Amino acid sequence: MKKEIHPEYTDAEISCACGHVVNTRSTVKKMHVNLCSACHPFFTGTAKMLDTEGRVDRFRKRYGK
Repeated sequence: MKKEIHPEYTDAEISCACGHVVNTRSTVKKMHVNLCSACHPFFTGTAKMLDTEGRVDRFRKRYGK
C-alpha cells in the first residue's frame, strides 16, 4: 500500500434509533442508523410473509403445482 493516501481507520460507534450501540472500526467515528439487527423485523423473527390476493394459489392453479 502507498503511504499517506489512505484514510485513518479507527474505532467507531454505530448507534441505532432503538438505542442499540455497536462498536466496530471504520473511517467514520460516529454513525446513526434507523434500523439494526436488534430491531429489524427480519432478524428478530417478527417479519410476516403476506400472500396478497392469493398469488400463491393463482400460481398453483395456473401451473398445476
